[in-house]
Amino acid sequence: MALTTTHSPSLHKPYIHLLLVASWRPMVCCIMHGGRRTYYRGGGNPLPSSYRNKALLLISATALYTAWLYHSGGAGQFLGSSGRIVPDPDLSAAAMKGLEAMAAARRKLQIATWNIAAINNNPFEYWITYNEEPAYEKIMTEIEIFLESPGEKDVPVSAVFTEAMFDQLEKRMDGVGWDNVRSYWDEDFKNRKIVSGFMKDPLLGSKRLASMPDRITNTINVVNSDEPVCRPTVINMYSGDLSTLDIWWSAWEKFMFDTPLTIENKGETKTDPVYKMLQPIKKAKYPDITEAEEKVSLPLQTMCGAIFDAILVHMMNTVSQPDVWQSLKKTMVENLNKQKVPHTLDILENVYGTSDIITLQEVSASLINQARRRELGQKFWIVAPSDLDAVRDQNSVIFLSKSTFPAGPSAEITHLVEGSFEQGVDVPIAKGDILAITATDRDNIPFIIASFHGDTNGLATKPVLSAIITAMTSDPALITHKLIFGLDANTYEKAKPGKQQDVLEWGKHYVSFRLTSCWGDVPNPSNYTTFNSRTYLQPQLNKACKKSDKRSNGDVNPKDFILFGKGDFKVDRTWKDNTGEKKYIEDMAFPTLKFPSDHGVLATIIEPVVTH
Repeated sequence: MALTTTHSPSLHKPYIHLLLVASWRPMVCCIMHGGRRTYYRGGGNPLPSSYRNKALLLISATALYTAWLYHSGGAGQFLGSSGRIVPDPDLSAAAMKGLEAMAAARRKLQIATWNIAAINNNPFEYWITYNEEPAYEKIMTEIEIFLESPGEKDVPVSAVFTEAMFDQLEKRMDGVGWDNVRSYWDEDFKNRKIVSGFMKDPLLGSKRLASMPDRITNTINVVNSDEPVCRPTVINMYSGDLSTLDIWWSAWEKFMFDTPLTIENKGETKTDPVYKMLQPIKKAKYPDITEAEEKVSLPLQTMCGAIFDAILVHMMNTVSQPDVWQSLKKTMVENLNKQKVPHTLDILENVYGTSDIITLQEVSASLINQARRRELGQKFWIVAPSDLDAVRDQNSVIFLSKSTFPAGPSAEITHLVEGSFEQGVDVPIAKGDILAITATDRDNIPFIIASFHGDTNGLATKPVLSAIITAMTSDPALITHKLIFGLDANTYEKAKPGKQQDVLEWGKHYVSFRLTSCWGDVPNPSNYTTFNSRTYLQPQLNKACKKSDKRSNGDVNPKDFILFGKGDFKVDRTWKDNTGEKKYIEDMAFPTLKFPSDHGVLATIIEPVVTH
């Protein structure tokens, strides 16, 4: 396990020891589940002989080195009589002296954590607070009524996606060599009602016949362009005219069949028309699809995708004038999507630029690069994971104040944390979710600083904290460090037992390690840092919230935390912010046009606890 060299000569020897401790850890297996890595720590399958021989050689060398340490007395200062790691006395003394110096100078630490949220390509997906434009709420409410109580508006599919449109689509699909799906059109889809028979059909959803092509073709990042290419539809950043179904259909057909795009996939660059990017829908993964449908899943999903988009355009032009909703969409795209990164950086720079530590989650490579080019890059060491996730493009990142940490980060220990999960425990984390580093501040206090983005249900949150503590207590240098941990814990006020992480149980967990939080030992379950709920303008209508149910059925939960040692620091002041002005408006859905994330900023000021 390679670690970067520490800046501090005094930490050099302990970090060599850290490498040796790491080499003895049990094998860690990593299994991919839909973009998330599940770590399983245990014996696993035997390694191939070549790797086994190398491992035996490393273990033998480590054993010899350890024996030499004992013989020379060098290990005695690190291992107690019970064999447990004990703190390096020199580093412990230096850390305490640093805390005393910090207290004497009355210096405090200002820390902020923020899940800035990945860019959402659909400006209509979540309810937002948009008081400046009454048309927004009117349109979203009318769409809700259209889908919940369509009445006479529930017309046959063929009245929206017409026979002429299908005929043209059939020619296109036949022309690329796909199997013919006219029987599905004539005998089924054209006679379905657009709401009850298509948009709200649960089987269509479980077969992924509309959501799969939407996921693949909604927004496509292309080589050598800062702007993605968008499918002509309501639910993305497409800026073309959608004022009539005929205009939409002409653009949609051209996009799918006549627009070659150059994309990068798994390190390879290739240019293809969009229809070639579609993937077959396999019954093994989506069991509700029939064997017959599986065989024609490419043309079938293309037809369903076209019907889906046609219905969206039809609904919008029914509930609103095209110039009204398209102008509204343009403003929302500009603020929620295109200006998301600049708005985020403005808040960090202008409102939280005096912080000593900022931990961020779900950060794109673009934001990291832009931050380094701005004033933020002059004020902060901007630390990204060495194993950056450039595909999912959601990474945990740490900003360190250059005045507080003049030497910058010392080492990244993320892999040590990932190698410290409890044996037999599955931990659902993805590449880029964890970043853990060491750094020494101007008072010579050694810190471990970590940023973490929990999985949707929060089931990785407790194991990740446990792994950080295991990593710290496995090395005589790290055990002397002071932990600062900012995270989106994804905890819940009313968790589903066994399926979601309860916030009070999370509190008990961190307290068991003699840690506390900016919210204290017992977090208030109703102290929320999120308030978001899905609208009806997105593919998963089963997750849509009515306007009246935004609060009760939305994601309104206490999710964000800053942890630190209870014996090291105490809270001076804590606040949360969903306005970008150090204020939090309760019962307000966000993001807004001015605040770009669905998580509030959480900030705290802590001061050292020095006892004699």
